Amino acid sequence: MPNVIDRRLNPKDKSLGNRQRFLRRAREELKRTIRDQIRTGKIADVDADHSVSMPAKGTGEPTFENARDSGRRHHILPGNKEFMPGDRLPKPGGGQGGSPGPGLSQREFEDDFRFVLSREEVLDLFFEDLELPDMVKLNLKEVLAYKPRRAGFARTGAPTNINVGRTMRNSHGRRIALKRPRQAELDALAAEIEALEANPVPGQAMRQRIAELREELDRLTRRRKLIGYVDPVDIRFNRFDPQPIPTAKAVMFCLMDVSGSMGEREKDLAKRFFVLLHLFLKRRYDRTEIVFIRHTHEAHEVDEETFFYSTQSGGTVVSTALEEMRRIIAERYPPREWNIYAAQASDGDNFATDSERCISLLEGEIMKLCQYFAYVEIIDERERHIFGATDNGTSLWRAYRSIGDSCPNFQMTRIARPADIYPVFRQLFAKQQTQKGG
Repeated sequence: MPNVIDRRLNPKDKSLGNRQRFLRRAREELKRTIRDQIRTGKIADVDADHSVSMPAKGTGEPTFENARDSGRRHHILPGNKEFMPGDRLPKPGGGQGGSPGPGLSQREFEDDFRFVLSREEVLDLFFEDLELPDMVKLNLKEVLAYKPRRAGFARTGAPTNINVGRTMRNSHGRRIALKRPRQAELDALAAEIEALEANPVPGQAMRQRIAELREELDRLTRRRKLIGYVDPVDIRFNRFDPQPIPTAKAVMFCLMDVSGSMGEREKDLAKRFFVLLHLFLKRRYDRTEIVFIRHTHEAHEVDEETFFYSTQSGGTVVSTALEEMRRIIAERYPPREWNIYAAQASDGDNFATDSERCISLLEGEIMKLCQYFAYVEIIDERERHIFGATDNGTSLWRAYRSIGDSCPNFQMTRIARPADIYPVFRQLFAKQQTQKGG
């Protein structure tokens, strides 16, 4: 049977083994607390460490203790001036053990256990009931976008990375230092020898001179062969280190119908979808901004708290949200500088005549500006089996079907529970992989 040893470094002042055991034991309580924090907190705060407050009950290790209301024990109390041996003393707490003193509630007496979850642990707990495959969760949690960047020179490398300029500079310096004969010197000696040999009656001195020149020519020729023009020690390769890709800016538009038909369940599902989209964008862009637009019969840009928790209600005119988005893009987010994403959540109710206006705005202007537009229609869980595999539905759904056929960067789906959110992201990631491969 294999013996697996965990050699990962422990966090500072923490035991990794004990931490993992505690996470497994308190997983349900941690999931509930994280869901509550995400539901009531801000979207941008999900991608961070979280301090979780847990009841002290159940967090302690099993221990054995003496029963306080039974047995005989002898105690020596230092500083005793009031009692004598044989006096009967009341047991503290009346046998109940550690009850709070007067004026203290049970919650004030027992402090809650504070546990800090890392960013990766928070995302694991958040994604657990969304049924995302591990590959997608990895892409959402890690930055994988790198490209090679020049980082000087190296002595080893692939032949395709040879730096010719630096190599020849090293070769020239080495040849100068070792005094490698130049070809011009050899040619001059050969020409002088040829001129002397051309004399029909060479004298003794001339023959001696020719012998010296031949010896010098042989020596220089051998030296030239020994000192190569390019030696392996001269070769330098371009060095490349992986660097994060400098990314542009991204803005995410969150459009939500807040008419009377959008209850707390619908808003909670919409927020979870927006959280996933924000995490996706934050992993790929250095700077990500979020614009919240809520609409009834009129649309307004609001903050996140108003977007999800305001009780304002009214009729439904979806085109007002698209017009507000178009106005904000024109004022603050030029498409040549920003990557624009949009997500719209609605229950699908809309005036039939206004749905035609929505098609005109999307096809005419908005889809030409957006990198991606996702429409999420939130339906009742009892309707999931009826509308899950059909194109029938609300007037807004039928109108948007024509946009999805003509615009590949437009996707739409219905969700009735958290596990239904994933199909939109499966399509989104498939689209990114296709672009990368092309």
